[in-house]
Amino acid sequence: MPGTQEPDNVSTTLQRIAALARIHPDRAFVSLAHHIDLDWLYAAYRRTRKSGAVGVDGEDAAAFAEHLDDRLRALLEEAKSGQYRAPPVRRVHIPKGDGRQTRPIGIPTFADKVLQRAVAMALEAVYEQDFHPDSYGFRPGRSAHQMLATLHDRLSGMGGGWVLELDIRSYFDTIDHTLLREFVQRRVRDGVITRLLGKWLKAGVMEEGQWYRPESGSPQGGVISPLLANIYLHYVLDEWFRDEVQPRLVGVSSMLRYADDAVLVFANESDARRVLAVLAKRFARFGLTLHPDKTRLVAFRPPRDGSGGGSFDLLGFTHYWGKSRRGRWIIQRKTAKDRFRRTLTRLNDWCRHHRHWRLAEQHRVLRQTLQGHWAYFGLSGNYRALASLHFHAQRLWVKWLGRRSQRGRLSWNRANHLLAAFVLPRPRIRPRPCIP
Repeated sequence: MPGTQEPDNVSTTLQRIAALARIHPDRAFVSLAHHIDLDWLYAAYRRTRKSGAVGVDGEDAAAFAEHLDDRLRALLEEAKSGQYRAPPVRRVHIPKGDGRQTRPIGIPTFADKVLQRAVAMALEAVYEQDFHPDSYGFRPGRSAHQMLATLHDRLSGMGGGWVLELDIRSYFDTIDHTLLREFVQRRVRDGVITRLLGKWLKAGVMEEGQWYRPESGSPQGGVISPLLANIYLHYVLDEWFRDEVQPRLVGVSSMLRYADDAVLVFANESDARRVLAVLAKRFARFGLTLHPDKTRLVAFRPPRDGSGGGSFDLLGFTHYWGKSRRGRWIIQRKTAKDRFRRTLTRLNDWCRHHRHWRLAEQHRVLRQTLQGHWAYFGLSGNYRALASLHFHAQRLWVKWLGRRSQRGRLSWNRANHLLAAFVLPRPRIRPRPCIP
């Protein structure tokens, strides 16, 4: 069995592929799959999350690992020989927004996740050299916080501007398979890899015991889906905006994208309106549709003489203008109302359904939940929203603990003793991220 650490030859090979892609930006790689060997698959296995939900075969990471070397050898043999049959993804639905809508998530089998990770490693080494520096989603060394910090800096430096919010309707479900293959083959023409990509796109979906094959889309939740989604928008939006749109504009402009969440920023109103007028047609050429209500142009400028101001939501935060301690207008951020409401709803439901657990176990889960919330939403200027959530979390926990029996509600005197014994972590503001 390969060693417990990622082999040096895999890291070296990835660096060599990246260097070649960087030196030859117009080159299409026709031979990548020969690098995928047993060591490579073991590295892919190590990078695959072990705690994820199981696919249609019901096999988890522990069962796969029982005969790890044999399973990886068989997986490698099937992939290289063309005999690999991609299993359908198991589709589940998770709440979206206010909870009245759901987002479909596709869950591959664990073996399929490992093979997808192996192919994604090779493709990522190539495309990381091509991707636009203002693309932040699902990329190594980049995060949503870095994108938010960059956006804050650019808008502040411009003194505000015109912000065009983009919302692509059902993006992951509407990616055109034929166009996606064409985009991939601009850089990768290796037969083994392109054949595997085709099998994953055609694998289909299993939902409530029924199998069907969508004509478009890449299941959200698959290991390789975020990379494929980034490749698609790289050509549809990023390169188009940089190479064709920006040279024709009068004022300063920029684009920031996190997966399918994107904003375009303009110093000049006429530039913004010209781009808005052609965006829908541009996306329609590639089978994508902009949400007519959520795609909007915002005059995001410091309030003066009763005009200006404005606000917009991005990545769970509402961006708006507020006064600093010195009385200057500055850009501030707070947790978006729908995100705050969704978090409270989930906390309430969890406390309700788990109120009969032991107190120590409830405290452990609630502590982890709040710490995770502080880690993402703990940006400078958002402390008030964090403190409000902390207060409501305590009240919800006490409320449902008081309904564990019919003897009566939990008094606040007893509740205060309980909260002193089982302290919920207080909000924390995270440091500003380093921008790449």
